[in-house]
Amino acid sequence: MKTGEIISNKLIQGSYFQVDFYAPEICRAARPGHFVHVQIANLTHRILRRPFSICDCSSDGALRVLYKCVGEGTTALSKLQPGTVCDLMGPLGNPFLAPAADEYPILVNGGYGAAATFMLTKESSNGGLMLLGARSASDLLLVNEYEAAGFEVRVATNDGTAGHQGLVTDLLQQVIQQETTRKWRFYACGPEPMLMAVASILQKNHLSGEISLDHLMCCGVGACFACVVKVKADTPEGWRYARSCKEGPVFNSEQLYLEK
Repeated sequence: MKTGEIISNKLIQGSYFQVDFYAPEICRAARPGHFVHVQIANLTHRILRRPFSICDCSSDGALRVLYKCVGEGTTALSKLQPGTVCDLMGPLGNPFLAPAADEYPILVNGGYGAAATFMLTKESSNGGLMLLGARSASDLLLVNEYEAAGFEVRVATNDGTAGHQGLVTDLLQQVIQQETTRKWRFYACGPEPMLMAVASILQKNHLSGEISLDHLMCCGVGACFACVVKVKADTPEGWRYARSCKEGPVFNSEQLYLEK
């Protein structure tokens, strides 16, 4: 285990926060798609850690996490002041593979799933395209940051307050239907129903991608089997359980077993 002193912890919009930990050892090892398991300081009656995707790491050891206040744990985290020290485990999980020099990355994200793929912008020499979906304009995150990193951003909102009114998978279908000479590489993170829809689209179009499954986790190291997902396997059922914390959270889209 390692410690991370909070450098800053601030509200960025709506109920979304950004916390930066000073964690140089984790930053040196972190790759896009890795996560950290955080023991929230002063939350003594809740012993379980919280997993958060690593959004970014700087050369001076600042580890950035984006989160949304949705319960007691994240609410407690939002109240921690700079100087507070939290126990961190990480980087954990299997990360994304960086796009090859001749590949054009297409990121398909929902809500703060955009945080999990942000470090890929540092590993793409060709820029890229991010398709970002959210319930409304107030839930769109990191748009300016992705654009500053050289990525085109297209958005979809359920209520039509920004971009295409509908689902982010509508944008994905549009991209796939376009004729292009580019060699695509797909990445995705967001709510599980969205990710299963992305995997289905990629499988039906004989395309391959990498999908980060943000499952609820307890131990974070593969011991408790609380975060399992179904993957294809040579079994009578055609599938087996895989631990998203240990064998994931990044899975190849072709691996995922989709319920019919």
